[in-house]
Amino acid sequence: MEINKIAVIGGGIMGRGIALTTARAGISTILFDINDEMLDVSRSYFEKFLSKSVEKGKMSEEEKHLCMERIYYTTDNKELIADLIIEAVPENVELKQKVLGPIEFQNNPDTIIASNTSTIPITRIAAGLKRPERVVGMHFFNPAPLMKLVEVISGESTAPEVAEAVFELAGKLGKVAVKTKDEPGFIVNRVARQFYLESMRIVEEQTASVKSVDRLLKSSGFRMGPFELMDLIGIETNLSVSKSMYEAFFYEDRFRPCRIQQKKVDAGHYGRKSGQGFYSYEK
Repeated sequence: MEINKIAVIGGGIMGRGIALTTARAGISTILFDINDEMLDVSRSYFEKFLSKSVEKGKMSEEEKHLCMERIYYTTDNKELIADLIIEAVPENVELKQKVLGPIEFQNNPDTIIASNTSTIPITRIAAGLKRPERVVGMHFFNPAPLMKLVEVISGESTAPEVAEAVFELAGKLGKVAVKTKDEPGFIVNRVARQFYLESMRIVEEQTASVKSVDRLLKSSGFRMGPFELMDLIGIETNLSVSKSMYEAFFYEDRFRPCRIQQKKVDAGHYGRKSGQGFYSYEK
C-alpha cells in the first residue's frame, strides 16, 4: 500500500507540524485550512524552521527549497485528494466527522483516513463515515517535526493492512511508532493526565507553588515541569484533552479537569502563544 501523497487538514500547530514532517520525508503534501491567515502562518513557520536547519548544517539550501516546493496550500476542500488524509482539527467528534465525510466521499475507496486525535476513540470517529475499515489513528506529538513518537490506533473496524501501512509510514517519517488499543487517551495522554492534574491539584490545595512543582519534577528527571509544558502545548488545548478524557471515562473523578486551568482559559492566558500562561512571556 504505497503512500505517495498526503493531505493534512488543519493549519494549526499540529497540522502544520505534521505537514512539515511529511514534506521533509520527501512526500508530496497538501495543507488545507479554511482560513488563509492560518496558511500564511504555516508558510512563515516552514520558512523559519527550515532556515534554522540550514544554519545548523542539517540540510542544504537546495533541500530546503525542494521541501518548500512539496507543500501545496489550499482553502478548497475539493482539492483534498490523496493516498492518506490526516485530520488535525479540534477535539470534537462531530466536527471531525463533519469535516471528513465529504472528503472521504470524493476520494478513492483505497484512501486511508487518519485522525491525529489525542483522546477520542477511533471507533467513534469511524462510526460517522462510510468506510470505517479505512479509518485509523495516527497521533503525533507536539512539536511534530521533532518529537519521535507516533501512536497508531486501530478502531474496531480498522483493516489490519491499513494500520500496518500507517505504522510503516511512521518509520519512513523518522518516527518511532507504537501500536495501541482504541481506548480513551490511548497510552501517552492517559498516563499524562495525572502528571498534569495532580500537579494542578497540589497548587489548588496550596501545598506548593507552580514554580516549586515544576522545579521538583525536573529535579526528578523530567525535561520540563507540568506547568511549563502546558504553557508550551497551549493551556486551552490541554484543558480540551482533559475534558474529553473526563467524558470518555464516564466522569471518573481521577480525570476531573481543574478549575485553575479553566480560569486561565477564560482569561485568554493560553501560555507561550498568548504571552501569558502559568508564566509570563515577552511577546
